[in-house]
Amino acid sequence: MVRIMYVRPNARTLPEEISVNEDVAEYIDRRGCDFRICTSCGGPLLLPVSMKPPKATDLQVRAGDYTIFISIHQARYLQSIHRGMLPMFLDQIDDSSPGHEY
Repeated sequence: MVRIMYVRPNARTLPEEISVNEDVAEYIDRRGCDFRICTSCGGPLLLPVSMKPPKATDLQVRAGDYTIFISIHQARYLQSIHRGMLPMFLDQIDDSSPGHEY
C-alpha cells in the first residue's frame, strides 16, 4: 500500500497573507525580540530567535517593531499567528496567565 501526503501544489504563501493576532504582537513587544515559527511534532511553534535562529529561506512577517521568521515548511499551512503557537513554558515565564487558552 502506497500512502500519499497531500501538499498544496505551487503553494506560495506571501508574508502579507499571514496575519498576526494582537495578543501575539503584544507578547512579542513585551519580550523585545524577534521570533521564529518552526516545525515541531505538535505543530507550529513560536520561539524567540535566541532559541531557534532564523534560516535564510524563512519568510518574514512584521509584528510591530519586531520580525517573525516563518519556516517555509510551516508557511504554506499558516493563515494566522496565534497564542496557541507559544509553548506553555514561555507563556508561564513572561505572563501572569495560567497557561494556554486553546
